[in-house]
Amino acid sequence: MNELHYYYRIGISTISDIIQEVCKAIWICLEDECRGQPSKKRWLEISERFLKNSDFPNCIVAIDGKHVRVVMPKHSGSLYYNYKHYCSIQLLAICDDNYCFTYVDIGDFGKNNDASIYNNSRFNKKLQAGTLNIPEPAYLPGKNDCKMSFVLVGDEAFALSNAMMRPYGGKDLPQNKTVFNYRLSRARRAHSVS
Repeated sequence: MNELHYYYRIGISTISDIIQEVCKAIWICLEDECRGQPSKKRWLEISERFLKNSDFPNCIVAIDGKHVRVVMPKHSGSLYYNYKHYCSIQLLAICDDNYCFTYVDIGDFGKNNDASIYNNSRFNKKLQAGTLNIPEPAYLPGKNDCKMSFVLVGDEAFALSNAMMRPYGGKDLPQNKTVFNYRLSRARRAHSVS
C-alpha cells in the first residue's frame, strides 16, 4: 500500500478502503461461479467420506472459527479486541472432509464469538430456509429403523440443534458419550483423502 500511496498520490487509508471495496465487489460478483453450492449428490459424497474416514454418519461439514491477528484500526475502540487479549478479525470456516471450503465468513470483529457469527451467516440463513440442497434424513449404516438428519459438526462454541452436533461436556463421561466425542473430534479435524 505504501508503493500505491506514492505512485497514485492517494492516502494509505483511502487505498485500504478502495482495496476492501474492490475485493467485496469481486466476491459478490464471482462467488457463485468460484464456489457453487453443493448439490444433493455432492452432499451425499461428502457424507460417505466422513463416514469412511471418521466413522461419523450423515456428516456434511465441519465448522470452526479462527482469530486472525490484525493491527487495530484507528477509532475502532474494543471491537477488534478478543478474549485472547489481542486484536483480530474472525474467519468462520465450513469445510468438507478434505479441508475444502464449502463456505467462509471473513471479517467479523474479533470480539464476536463463533456462534454469533454462524447464527448471522448466510449459510445458517440458507440452512434454516432449507435452500442448501441438503438431502432428506437417511438411515444410519446398518440400521433400517433409525433415520438421522445430515449434520454439521462443531466445537462447544456452537449451540446444539437438529443441524449442529457438538461434543458432550464434562469429564468422566459414560463410554457411549466418550466414543461419540472421539468420533465427532475426528470428523471435526477432517481427513485428507490421498
